[in-house]
Amino acid sequence: MRRLTPVVALGALLLTALPAHASGGPAHREGYGTKAAYSPRQNPHTYQRPPAGFAPVFTENVSRHGSRAASDSADGDLVLALWEQAEAEGRLTGTGEEFGPVVRALQAAMAKTGYGNLSGRGRQEMADTAVRLQRRLPSLFRKIADDGEKIDVVSSGQGRAVASGTAFTDALAGAEPALKPLIGPVRTDKDLLYFHKAAGGAAYRDYIENDQRLKDTLHGITDQPKTRKTANSVLRKLFEEPFVERIGDPVGAAQAVYNLYAIAPAMSAESPEGRGWGMERFVSRKDAAWFGYVSDAEDFYEKGPGFTGSDITYRMADVLLDDFFRQAEAKRAGTSGLGAELRFSHAEEIIPLAALMRLPGSTRPAEPGTAYTYADNPWRGADVSPLGANIQWDVFAKGDRYLVRMLYNEKETAFKAGCRPIAEGSAFYDLDELERCFGRS
Repeated sequence: MRRLTPVVALGALLLTALPAHASGGPAHREGYGTKAAYSPRQNPHTYQRPPAGFAPVFTENVSRHGSRAASDSADGDLVLALWEQAEAEGRLTGTGEEFGPVVRALQAAMAKTGYGNLSGRGRQEMADTAVRLQRRLPSLFRKIADDGEKIDVVSSGQGRAVASGTAFTDALAGAEPALKPLIGPVRTDKDLLYFHKAAGGAAYRDYIENDQRLKDTLHGITDQPKTRKTANSVLRKLFEEPFVERIGDPVGAAQAVYNLYAIAPAMSAESPEGRGWGMERFVSRKDAAWFGYVSDAEDFYEKGPGFTGSDITYRMADVLLDDFFRQAEAKRAGTSGLGAELRFSHAEEIIPLAALMRLPGSTRPAEPGTAYTYADNPWRGADVSPLGANIQWDVFAKGDRYLVRMLYNEKETAFKAGCRPIAEGSAFYDLDELERCFGRS
């Protein structure tokens, strides 16, 4: 989460729209926002069987990179500077005395991993996801090996995405060794998988930097009594009250503590003996839930469904959706020599794609002047784009008829309203129908 800083804004209308808290008590997972750890969302024994006579002929995905270290050392540096000052003044609480050494060790582990780089947990998440993919479609991967089809691997070019692709394909080759010579090296396509920073994202970047409505909305969410009260609760757990009262930006300081709390599980493999960092001692679930909501609100407005009547946050994801269709259509046309297309990207791409496709949880924008809250909107960063999130299309064929099944975080997922499956309740859709539904035919 980018630390939010105050801006000059009225925000009064927004404040009246916000409840006393984001919901009646969000689940603990929500307290991590988009830093939530990945887990598959469906029991592998419950997937629907394809209709009689249909066999898998192609699979494609886009995956967010796995768990990683924090982007930089800023949060840890800020927190440790406060901690050292409080220690010198004798203003640490009993819990606070334990906090500094843990943060130092976590910072050292992230520096060793490399800020922003894939962690041990991230590599394992990618490997486990690849193995489950092979187990879901064993006949497809045997066919790929027997026919000598290629597996294309493409990433944003960012280190953690490249490393995720490598960890994924290494595990895939381990599960099906005959695939190894067919898996291409990880190639880079920033226009496709880093579009928020590419030419196609120019209007989006202008929105992030200059849209006053966005700034007012986020300011209205952050700069309210509940946020300040929660910040005080976080800091008083570590520092004595007279010290807390002298902190110039208590919300920024508390968010830094929260950010360390949120990233710690991603670094669990690098913790002493792999036991975890125990950051739950320092941030209560209630306080984490609120800052998780604040983080989700930022992602909702900057990457997700955003404001009613505007698609600026997600229309640029069309390049990625178009590639999904292009690959499936090439397979049907017989012009593709690929057996699989594997893509590795970021939350900045997964979240807009989910909104563009109207995936579950990403269907409802917020009315201007009425702030997004957990109470009135289903969007949750932990569900939409946890670390390692993925969207997958499996293509099945029988003669000249081609069906598509979508998995979202490995759960069979219906396409958007208006797309008709082959039968009520089926996870399978005619490719022709999807082209009609998404306006490609």
